[in-house]
Amino acid sequence: MKIPRQVCEALREAEHKALATHGKHGINVVPVSTIFVENEAIFLVDYFFKKTTDNIKERSDIALVCWSGTEGYQIKGKCEYITDGKNFSDINKRISQIHPDRTVSGILRIIPEHVYTVGANPQSGACVF
Repeated sequence: MKIPRQVCEALREAEHKALATHGKHGINVVPVSTIFVENEAIFLVDYFFKKTTDNIKERSDIALVCWSGTEGYQIKGKCEYITDGKNFSDINKRISQIHPDRTVSGILRIIPEHVYTVGANPQSGACVF
């Protein structure tokens, strides 16, 4: 399923982003800094996740939220943790140019299943897809 353009833009430009996982460490929520959106997937870069990656390896269900001001999106989907292969190599190259001082431990590949609006407007909670 193609991610709607307005959601892609919001993910790239949001002031705030957070990822929620659930697994052996219970519920875990972390801020997210680097996001790439390509075709039908969202890629998050792992620089220092620990509980997050442990949780994902146990349960692939995640929730990702991004917002600016009082408007944003919640994305629910499945996540895969990747430490090699083409996606990992491509993103690692991009990061070495953007943030040469950071080390990529892995990437999280999210396949969205549902996207909802979040915020203060009356349409908040509406399903986008």
